[in-house]
Amino acid sequence: MGSCSTWAWQELLVLLSSMWLWVGSAQPTPLGPTHTPGPQLKFRLAGYPRKHNEGRVEVFYNDEWGTICDDDFTLANAHVLCRHLGFVAATGWAHSAKYGKGVGRIWLDNVNCAGGEKSIGDCKHRGWGNSDCSHEEDAGVICKDERIPGFKDSNVIETEQSHVEEVRLRPVVSGARRQLPVTEGIVEVRHKDGWAQICDEGWDSQNSRVICGMMGFPAEKKVNRNFYKLDSKSQPKQKHREDVGSKKRLFTERQQLNYRLHSVSCTGTEVHLSMCAFEFYQGNTSAACGAGMPAVVSCVPGPLFATGNAHKKKQRQQQQGQPRIRLKGGAKVGEGRVEVLKSSEWGTICDDRWNLLSASVVCRELGFGSAKEALTGARMGQGMGPIHMNEVQCLGTEKSLWSCPFKNITQEDCKHTEDAAVRCNIPYMGYENLETWYWDASNVTEMVLSGVKCAGHEMSLSHCQHHGTSLNCRNTGTRFAAGVICSETASDLLLHAPLVQETAYIEDRPLHMLYCAAEENCLSSSARLANWPYGHRRLLRFSSQIHNNGRADFRPKAGRHSWVWHECHRHYHSMDIFTHYDILTPNGTKVAEGHKASFCLEDTECEEDVAKRYECANFGEQGITVGCWDLYRHDIDCQWIDITDVKPGNYILQVVINPNFEVAESDFTNNAMKCNCKYDGHRIWVHSCHIGDALSEEANKRFEQYPGQLNNQIS
Repeated sequence: MGSCSTWAWQELLVLLSSMWLWVGSAQPTPLGPTHTPGPQLKFRLAGYPRKHNEGRVEVFYNDEWGTICDDDFTLANAHVLCRHLGFVAATGWAHSAKYGKGVGRIWLDNVNCAGGEKSIGDCKHRGWGNSDCSHEEDAGVICKDERIPGFKDSNVIETEQSHVEEVRLRPVVSGARRQLPVTEGIVEVRHKDGWAQICDEGWDSQNSRVICGMMGFPAEKKVNRNFYKLDSKSQPKQKHREDVGSKKRLFTERQQLNYRLHSVSCTGTEVHLSMCAFEFYQGNTSAACGAGMPAVVSCVPGPLFATGNAHKKKQRQQQQGQPRIRLKGGAKVGEGRVEVLKSSEWGTICDDRWNLLSASVVCRELGFGSAKEALTGARMGQGMGPIHMNEVQCLGTEKSLWSCPFKNITQEDCKHTEDAAVRCNIPYMGYENLETWYWDASNVTEMVLSGVKCAGHEMSLSHCQHHGTSLNCRNTGTRFAAGVICSETASDLLLHAPLVQETAYIEDRPLHMLYCAAEENCLSSSARLANWPYGHRRLLRFSSQIHNNGRADFRPKAGRHSWVWHECHRHYHSMDIFTHYDILTPNGTKVAEGHKASFCLEDTECEEDVAKRYECANFGEQGITVGCWDLYRHDIDCQWIDITDVKPGNYILQVVINPNFEVAESDFTNNAMKCNCKYDGHRIWVHSCHIGDALSEEANKRFEQYPGQLNNQIS
């Protein structure tokens, strides 16, 4: 009896324990880390354009693929995710759907990892499926290209049917094969080590628009499908053997088709085919697309890439009116900070809610394809002047950015550190074959170009002005071989125009105080004939505040070892000529000039969150940090123009920074500043000062209209 009683009590305890465990498991999950069994979570990288070790992060949870929101995302989160994907660590992460918008659920939001977690589910987050984000905020990661030793790819979903990444247009007509850019052809997608076709059943103009955008073209046009239809039943009897041969060659190509996709359905606003709905063929595709043929697309090139009569027609259309949008500060064609023209003044766009749809409208409006990237945070440098737009929200179908909804800006809303920029798809033009290299000149065998003079916007050296076949240094060996050093970033100097206008004044300075200035050639040539030390020179003085709004520090071309010491002023010159100061007549004739050597390039002041790096004292390093400015005060030597010989009249004051292009900049078109000035022989009026490309063409034509307002008198 005792043993039975003991057994009964043990059974009852087990039953009660089981009930307690069941009740406990039914309680609500507390806030904090969510522990999910490993087999339920799978991860993959998706999106375009990307490499194998980067992309949009997609998580397989609860039998459904979804994305992760970029709110509060950190590098620690990326470390955990990259380890999930089999990489040792992360090198970076991406926000705002850089790799394209995902579809389906947004599984995680406000993820906060310490970095050492074994699973993303162990990190703090809002809970699975609890998010207030849209797919415009999908997070991506860039993983270090080094695999975890022994890692098995069982949880990395990279099946051959999960992605469409590389797409091309294959020209079929013999003439089109020789012509660049390729504007018409069969659409093909990369498959394994070759290329595959898309069945055109249900294919429409919206699909073609997406393909053309990817290829760098702003629009599509109707294509003659009958020209490409060719099968054994429809071949007409040919009398000419030559025609029969070409038909047979095309028929051979028809027989070798390998279909991969079908039922493609795009809305027309996607920036890549992978973002459209489509289906993959399964298994043997030899009998695929029975009622269709390969998808064929014909695109309309933008003015920059058009050829022949069409190009001339586009040029004439452009001459009829100035565009109201432009790209500035980019290193390549088709990229840059977006600037728009409003009230005859160029300004920038704030990056709030800036996305690929709005960026693509910009790209297509400028004659490029769809956008590869919508860049935020002044990635192409900071602009100057007004910020005209904020929270631009395009649908992607608009012909112009001005047709998109947007908010007007106030000074408190945005700063130029938030200027929006784009990178656009551009057509392949074959210029990669004309790449310019910097190499050891000892192996140079011949010179191919001389007298090269580029404006900076050309797409190839062959487009620049040069001597042609009349080479100047054909037999000089390696001594005069040109070379380059390339950089992904550069400085961008701009003069603060209002300060010039506010500080300009005339001074009659005695000659006995100008000996050092004369030694540095800061006076006009007639000063040599003056009766030194008696008399005076009339000087137009003003302050110069030069900002570096680029993406790299501005440094003198020469190192400290080659700076020139000037005993009279007792300082070093790091650049012989840093700025040119000129007085011009309205038709551009120079009547007075001055120049300023860079005896001290330093960070006078900086923006709030930027630290000074350059200081001239004690033979220190010279330069201007990004986000800082250098101030040359009006009361220092050579900060003037000698106008002693200038007659009364209407003139233009022009200041040009880095005039000899000695130091690389991302944009040289904003290096000049102009002011209107009226000189009556005693006083001078200076007004309407602005950066050279800040106004519309029409406003620049009105620039010489006077009078202005009085702002100074002879001191």
